[in-house]
Amino acid sequence: MKNHLLLLLLFVVGLAVSALHPHDYFTWFLEVVPAIIGAGVLALTYRRFRFTSLTYWLILAHCYVLFVGGHYTYAEVPAFNWLRDALGQSRNNYDKVGHFMQGFVPALIARELYTRLRVVKPGGWLAFLVVCTSMAISAAYEFLEWGVALATGEGAEAFLGTQGYVWDTQSDMLYATIGAIVAVLVLGREQDRQVARLPENLAPAPSVG
Repeated sequence: MKNHLLLLLLFVVGLAVSALHPHDYFTWFLEVVPAIIGAGVLALTYRRFRFTSLTYWLILAHCYVLFVGGHYTYAEVPAFNWLRDALGQSRNNYDKVGHFMQGFVPALIARELYTRLRVVKPGGWLAFLVVCTSMAISAAYEFLEWGVALATGEGAEAFLGTQGYVWDTQSDMLYATIGAIVAVLVLGREQDRQVARLPENLAPAPSVG
C-alpha cells in the first residue's frame, strides 16, 4: 500500500511539473490526457485488480515520458535536440522513445491481465497475443492522431510531431511493436515471478498433525 501511495505521489508531482509553463497548453493536454485517463482507470479498478509492482512502476515511467513530451512537445525535447546535433540526425527522435514505450508498457499490462485472468495459457500464444494487442493499441493511437489533426488543423502539428518525416506513422507503429517484443522477452519471466508471489497465488501452508 505504501509503495502504491508513493507511485501516486510521483505521478501527481510529475504531472504538476509538466504543467508549469509548457510549450503550449493545448499540446500539453493532448499529450498527457492518456496518462490522466489511465490513472483514473487504475484508481477505479484498484480494489478489484492490483497489478504487480513491476507493472505499476513501468506505467509510471511511461507517464513520465508523456509528461516530458507534453511539456516540451516531442519535437523540442532539449536532450534529444542535443543528440540530433551530436549524431548528425535530421530530426528530434524523442517521439520514437514515446512509441517504443507505447508498445513496451501496454505489452506488460496486457500480459499480466491475460495471465491472471486466464485468457490464454502461458507460452507462445500468450506472447503472440500480447504483441498483437500492443500493435492494435499503437494503430488505434495513430487513428486518434489522424482524427485530432483533421479536427484541429494546424493546431495539432506539435501533437503529431512528424517533423516532415513522411514515414512517421509507419515507424511509430514499428517502434511500438519492437517495444512489445522486447518487453515480453526481457521482463516476461520477472513478471511471472511477481505474479506467483501475489497473495492469491501463494499455496496455503500444510496442516500439522
